[in-house]
Amino acid sequence: MKTTLTAALVASTALVGTAMAESHSGKMTIGITQNNVGVDSYQTTYEKAFIEAAEANDMVETVVLDAGGDVARQIAQMEDLIQQEVDAIIIWPTNGEAVIPAVRKAYQADIPVIVTNSNIAEQGFDFVKSFSGPDNITQGARSAEIMCDKFKDMGIENEAKVVHITGQPGYTTAIERAKGFNDRLPEVCPNVEQIDQQPGDWNREKSQQVMEAFLVKYDDIDGVYAGDDNMGVGALNAAKAAGREGIIFVGATNFAVGYEAMAAGEYWGSIYQSPVDDAEAALQTAIDVLNGEEVPFLNYFDTPKITQDNMDEFTKPVF
Repeated sequence: MKTTLTAALVASTALVGTAMAESHSGKMTIGITQNNVGVDSYQTTYEKAFIEAAEANDMVETVVLDAGGDVARQIAQMEDLIQQEVDAIIIWPTNGEAVIPAVRKAYQADIPVIVTNSNIAEQGFDFVKSFSGPDNITQGARSAEIMCDKFKDMGIENEAKVVHITGQPGYTTAIERAKGFNDRLPEVCPNVEQIDQQPGDWNREKSQQVMEAFLVKYDDIDGVYAGDDNMGVGALNAAKAAGREGIIFVGATNFAVGYEAMAAGEYWGSIYQSPVDDAEAALQTAIDVLNGEEVPFLNYFDTPKITQDNMDEFTKPVF
């Protein structure tokens, strides 16, 4: 997919920003290569929001690409954007380590790179201007706290057994959310036992199959943590089909299906993360960098806890 869009810069700019815009004939060209728009509704909504944010401007042109989950394709897209001599590149990495050589090439071509949503591996940080997105380790830790608090309410915090469904192996968000959960759970609930951990690849159907295998293997499962609600609802569907009631389901990135399952009393909690905020933050970060403004290297936006107890404070996700 390749879409060229004309976009507008809404706020007043500093002198350095004005000079930057004038040097580009009044416009900045920002390229984005995304992970896999078709894999889930979060990424689909992100792309739509990114395009809408771009269409609201008139001093930025964007080149929107999608890697389709293919690392080789994303590396080729990075090469293409470098050859086009875009002014900045936003990358949603398909793999946090494999894309580093391509990011280095952009850096060597004096093209600032902004990483969005899921960071690259630490050894690539020197080639990146900023990361714009959620703090995934904090998200995993907050999910562990949600689960522990619920176990304490139920009085099973000294005996509960948990299974864990992670995202795509090698994907930084999956690694960080798993680390946040795995590090935090024994701190807040030291006697809870995590009995298994398997990848669900951000896919609901695969996660349902993973959960089906867990249910066959383990007679006693008190909680399920999934790296996002898309996978969590897949696990929930497996438990419902098997007649295994009473399991506490906790996710991260609250999807509409997760919100609906919470409203039905079947899914306990998650982390509220807006793909619209995610997309708009990435575009604005790129604009700020090109305007010569100071931006944090880790430019996080907040992602609060959401459970059945406080879900009325949050609107239903649109993805």
